[in-house]
Amino acid sequence: MTMTPNQSSPRYSKSRRHRALAELAVGLVPLALVTTGITRWFGLPNSYVLLAFLSYLVIAGLVISWLPSQDWPGLGAGNRVTAGRGTLVASLAALIPYPQILFDEGYWWIIGLATVALCLDGLDGLLARKTGTTTAFGARFDMELDSFLMLVLATLVWQSGRVEPWILAMGLPRYGFVAAGWLWHWLRAPLPPRLRRKTGCVAQGVALLVCLGPVIPPFVASTWAAATLCFLLASFAVDIVWLFRRR
Repeated sequence: MTMTPNQSSPRYSKSRRHRALAELAVGLVPLALVTTGITRWFGLPNSYVLLAFLSYLVIAGLVISWLPSQDWPGLGAGNRVTAGRGTLVASLAALIPYPQILFDEGYWWIIGLATVALCLDGLDGLLARKTGTTTAFGARFDMELDSFLMLVLATLVWQSGRVEPWILAMGLPRYGFVAAGWLWHWLRAPLPPRLRRKTGCVAQGVALLVCLGPVIPPFVASTWAAATLCFLLASFAVDIVWLFRRR
C-alpha cells in the first residue's frame, strides 16, 4: 500500500498536533466572551473565568493526547464543532462552585448554553460524515464530551435542590460502565451502532434541562427524570447482556 508522502513521519505527526492545538486555541475566544458575559451579568468573581479556562485546557489536553498520528492535518471539520461545544461545556462546568447563580434567571442562562451545546451535538457528526472526516477519535471525543456535559448538568440540578440527590445518577451511567470495563475486559468490546443509545442521550439531556426549568413543577421534573433514568439503565443493561453473550 502506498502512503501519502511523509504522512507517517514524526514531523507530519508533530505538525498535525501543532495545527490541532492552534484550532483548539481558537475556542478560547468564544470561551472568553461567554464567561466574561456571565461574570458581569451575575456578579461572579473573576475566579469563575479562570476555572472555565482551566476546564477547557483539560479538555484540550485530552484531545491532543487522543489525537491519532495520521489522517488529515488538524482536528477535522466535525471535531472543530465538537471543540466549540467544549467551550460551552467548560463554561457550564465552571459554574458548579458558584451555586448563587442557581435562581430563575441563572437557570435560563444554563438552559440556553446547554441547549446550544446539545444542538451542536447533532451538527458535528453530520459535518464529519459530509466531509468524509469520520474517525474513531472523533466518535470518542464526541461521546466523552457528551458524558461530561451530562455529569455537569446533573450536578447543577442536584445543587439547585429541585430534585433529590439521586439525580446525580443521571450523569454517572457512562462512567460506571467504563469503570466496570476495568474489572471485566469483555465490557470494552465495541458495540454496534444503535438508535436506542442516541435516543437515550437526547432524552437524558432534555430531562436534565427540564429539571432546571423554573416553570416546571419539581414533582413533574423528578418524575420525568426518573423515567429517563430507568430508560438509560435499561439501555445499558441491554448492551451489557449483548457483550456478555459474545465475550
